[in-house]
Amino acid sequence: MPNRGKRYLEAAKTVGEGVPRDPEEAVELVKQAASTKFDETVDVAVRLGVDPRHGDQMVRGTTTLPHGTGKSRKVAVIAKGDKAAEAEEAGADVVGAEDLVQKIQQGWSEFDVLLATPDVMSIVGKLGPILRARMPSPKSGTVTMDIGRAVREIKSASRVDYRVEKAGIVHAPIGKVSFPKEHLVANLQALISALVRARPPAAKGRYLKRITVSSTMGPGVDIDTQKAQAMAEKG
Repeated sequence: MPNRGKRYLEAAKTVGEGVPRDPEEAVELVKQAASTKFDETVDVAVRLGVDPRHGDQMVRGTTTLPHGTGKSRKVAVIAKGDKAAEAEEAGADVVGAEDLVQKIQQGWSEFDVLLATPDVMSIVGKLGPILRARMPSPKSGTVTMDIGRAVREIKSASRVDYRVEKAGIVHAPIGKVSFPKEHLVANLQALISALVRARPPAAKGRYLKRITVSSTMGPGVDIDTQKAQAMAEKG
């Protein structure tokens, strides 16, 4: 059991025992428990009924949150011609082709997200051993011909990437503590809906096994998975 500070323990009293809550109630408790001077991020951890060691049970993708995450990211784009111009117009921080690939190979990594168009993947492929999980891919929505839209979504902090980890857990931000409760709930609904849609056919039994929401420095609040499922289906 890790040692917890006084602030955390006081916040834990606010959220109460670990009884699964209605999604709206859970979000409200997280907001009430946040007590730091900075605007904490609200994160969601979802344990899925999958075994990511098997390729046919991998859950990975991207979704758009209606109210964004409150955090803009630096976007680099590998594209040529009109698509390069489209990326620049949309607000990409860095745009290039072979020159950008070479720059990354030489150690440059000052970007949060790397996008590419399908026609340049032959040169982007050289970055696989360097980027690994950050490598652009169609499945995560980072390889696309609609490059302008992808850049705008990421720069406006409305796009969220999710990927199941070894323990079968997906972590993703859904906004800031300062967001209205309704905005956080709507973002939560969008994320859970995306995960439900991404359920692999090979996944058997209960899919949403546990959902916990918390602020950066605050205690976690469990969400009733059945109510979360119902909320996702409404979305």
